[in-house]
Amino acid sequence: MSSKDIEIRLKNASYDLKFLLNRKYKKKVALNLVANKYLLNKDGRNYLVRKVFSDEKSRDRSHKIVDINNITNKTIFIDGYNVLISVETICNREYGSLIMCDDGVLRDLKAVFGKYKINSTTENALNNIITILSQHNPAYIFFFFDSPVSKSGELAQITKSIIRIHKLNGSAVTNKNVDFELVKLSKKYNGIVATSDGPIIDKVKNVLDIPFWICKTLN
Repeated sequence: MSSKDIEIRLKNASYDLKFLLNRKYKKKVALNLVANKYLLNKDGRNYLVRKVFSDEKSRDRSHKIVDINNITNKTIFIDGYNVLISVETICNREYGSLIMCDDGVLRDLKAVFGKYKINSTTENALNNIITILSQHNPAYIFFFFDSPVSKSGELAQITKSIIRIHKLNGSAVTNKNVDFELVKLSKKYNGIVATSDGPIIDKVKNVLDIPFWICKTLN
């Protein structure tokens, strides 16, 4: 099957899935119906999961997205692996793996989260994240890395070193329940959460799409 055929199939599948979601079908049920109709493989299903949302969900989430120029004196809680993996993709110029989704968030199609390994792009990506934040003078930046992922402690230490180099107020920690901590602390301190994770976005007040702003800066 040609890339054009795949593109048309995904476009049609996206249309059908959005229609069903707007009719209040559960996403898992709707996704299975559409994926089976269009004979989508794992990558095709992953594309739909990350990109397509109902009009109502898209509006609710997009209203939470904060302009990076409005983070001055704010505390930023960062979903470490979520943001880092997408920024690494940008640093490697693998733009084909990035999609702007219905809810206004830029997402990475790679499913590498649980298998993430520190690599030659890691420090460059962290530098890009911390640099762009430092340019907008947040009060504090707080990275959270999932402790079950291998070498997350080492990654937190690398992140703290880069934060110190940039002379920013901030830290990086590991946690076994990052999603819960991001939601809890952002509410407690009226902070902004940097993530593209849909369930987290649904539970917080303000969201910063760091990969989007880095992508905009580099291009």
